[in-house]
Amino acid sequence: MKKLSQQIEELNSNLSTQLSPEVIDTFGKSIHDLKTKNMEENSIRVGEKFPDFILFNADNQIINLTDLLKKEKVVIAFFRGNWCPYCNLELKALQENSGKITGKKATLLAISPQKLDYSKELRSNHRLEFELLRDKDNALAKQIGISFQLQDYAIPVYRDLGINLFDFNSNNENELPVPAVFVVDTDQTIIYKFMDSNYMNRLDINELIENL
Repeated sequence: MKKLSQQIEELNSNLSTQLSPEVIDTFGKSIHDLKTKNMEENSIRVGEKFPDFILFNADNQIINLTDLLKKEKVVIAFFRGNWCPYCNLELKALQENSGKITGKKATLLAISPQKLDYSKELRSNHRLEFELLRDKDNALAKQIGISFQLQDYAIPVYRDLGINLFDFNSNNENELPVPAVFVVDTDQTIIYKFMDSNYMNRLDINELIENL
């Protein structure tokens, strides 16, 4: 089984041959501009309390963080949507290691702003066994400081690639969460956080498991 970092390297290599230099440059500028916001430092931090939430899963059932924490720790992975190849790789890697995560007495779930139908499709395509929750209008992502507005110059490039966020997220905002992973202890305290404004960089799954 290849490490997630190796799979991302291969993805980057493939995309470099499939996408035009102009598209690649736009993605790079978008990431650079987002980095200047220093969201990693300005968002919710280790040691702080993760806010309670009530969100719907892919089957339109209510999931409450407080209820989950009564049983065990919770691993929360924010992702952009099923259209994001990097998110797909990360979610598959989490599924492949889900036994190690649950073996450490932790519940795994993933959150995105996309409509439930897309989460159902994603769950089916990758045979994901953990919950996929909808953060409508990025309300929770905004609350913890990981939400951002996609730059105006990047929007047409996304649309040319078939990524119309209006359709995926069912709103009039081009807003996304920065991919981030949190481990929340049973007292609601964050004990681990991985976040990188460069969506091409993802967490080390082994590091996550070591921090459970």
